[in-house]
Amino acid sequence: MPSELLVQLLIIVAMMGIFYAIVLIPERKRKKKYKETLDSLSVNDKVVTRGGLVGKVINVTEDEVVLESGPDRVRLRFTKQAISTVVSKKEDKETKKEDKEAKKEDK
Repeated sequence: MPSELLVQLLIIVAMMGIFYAIVLIPERKRKKKYKETLDSLSVNDKVVTRGGLVGKVINVTEDEVVLESGPDRVRLRFTKQAISTVVSKKEDKETKKEDKEAKKEDK
């Protein structure tokens, strides 16, 4: 009898370990990457908010960002957590310019 109880207990512990490995570890990595993304926001980054608004970062403070969006250049203030993804970073644009210049020099 006690050995059957021990086997059942080990199965439950193993299932909890598998759940932890499959669900919780990747979620922690995703949260860490998202936090790093928010911490690295800078002026002129293009971002998408959780509501679907696409805009360019104009100002960044500790908790908030100011986005400029649309042809009328409307400025809106959001909390950093409202940012869903960064579409393009300022460094990406600089890298593209350097790549174009390097291609011109090669020709």
